[in-house]
Amino acid sequence: MAIYKVGVVGAGTMGAGIAQVISYSGIPVVLKEVNEEFLQRGVNTIRKIYEGRVAKGRMTPEELEQKMKLITPTTSDDPFKEVDLVIEAVPELMKIKEPVFRKMDEICSPGTILASNTSALSISGLGAITKRPSQVVGLHFFYPAHVMKLVEVIPGLATSDETVEAVTTFAESLRKFPVRVKECPGFLVNRLLMPYLNEAVLCLQEGAAGIEEIDQAMKALGWPMGPFTLTDALGMDICAEAGKVLWQGYGQRMQPAELWSRMLEFKRLGRKGGRGFYDYSSAGPTETGKPDPELQKEVQALQVKTGPSTSSGRTVFSPERLMLLIINEAVLALQEGISSASEIETAVVAGLGYSPSKGGLLHTADAIGIDTLVEGLDKFTQALGFRFHPAYRLRTMRNAGFLGVKSKQGFFTY
Repeated sequence: MAIYKVGVVGAGTMGAGIAQVISYSGIPVVLKEVNEEFLQRGVNTIRKIYEGRVAKGRMTPEELEQKMKLITPTTSDDPFKEVDLVIEAVPELMKIKEPVFRKMDEICSPGTILASNTSALSISGLGAITKRPSQVVGLHFFYPAHVMKLVEVIPGLATSDETVEAVTTFAESLRKFPVRVKECPGFLVNRLLMPYLNEAVLCLQEGAAGIEEIDQAMKALGWPMGPFTLTDALGMDICAEAGKVLWQGYGQRMQPAELWSRMLEFKRLGRKGGRGFYDYSSAGPTETGKPDPELQKEVQALQVKTGPSTSSGRTVFSPERLMLLIINEAVLALQEGISSASEIETAVVAGLGYSPSKGGLLHTADAIGIDTLVEGLDKFTQALGFRFHPAYRLRTMRNAGFLGVKSKQGFFTY
């Protein structure tokens, strides 16, 4: 199925960004919002992205105007009768998304594909409320959509192969890297990312290390930014909600640190709110935040309340604590068939920006050595709990002598 015209529901940061990407590829796009004020804000966001390209000499003012003409802003549902694909980009709550899907199912032609930009919610559940579940699919762009190359393609239980192929080809036409992901809580990238961020927060909450120390240590390992800087950029509320979805889906091993709810309680939403783990009150749009002494007081008060998290009463931070946890989650996703090894590496590099000289997470596992990885996870399991319990595939590989680079065979061949 060819996609000649697209509708985007929601003109917020993500919706506007997705509409810009589509128009940049020369595809007409209808952009819908609930009122003119929100709609104009979205159009202004798109124009600002294009103006940035003009300022850098990557396009002319005339080309900017041509691209803007491809966008039809509207508060009406009528233009959606003529689109081939609808991408829903409204807030990450089922009670908001479900009415959108019901309305689009009613309005759109029988052949139209309905896609959700959700980062964690059930695609099968959204499909079930429509009369076209075979044409409902997840199409998860990453923030900022005009920069990030990864798109997760998530079929629901009833999604047809034809629908998956159509949106995959469409994503490729936008110059994106589509990765097919089996439906699970958090899909692929958020499933890997949130335990990593949560472990950083636990380290802080326990007093194992400070914010800047942890951020600097992880940057040194190949991450584009530290976990606290990243959380502030994504938004505390967004991360906390994603963490809840994973906790509900996977149980105790994904239990969020108490500091998440404390941060929300004190309105520390990250960069967008002026303060999160860092203080952005005097920082420009591209400037880094500053350490916040007030947050340290709040963390210390929480430490008194929660007490020690281990039998020894003391925890120690090391970069391995975060890295081994996220690598183990990548292996769990692989053994469950969520994505292939190569797709996991693409997602990690294109979606999370983790790209040291070794490659992605599974290449890093091979470089560390599977036997060393299992030994480290066992030690962390004994000290910190079941969330570090090694994936059974790691033990199988170790026992079979598939140790990674040193045996020339691991997740990849060397």
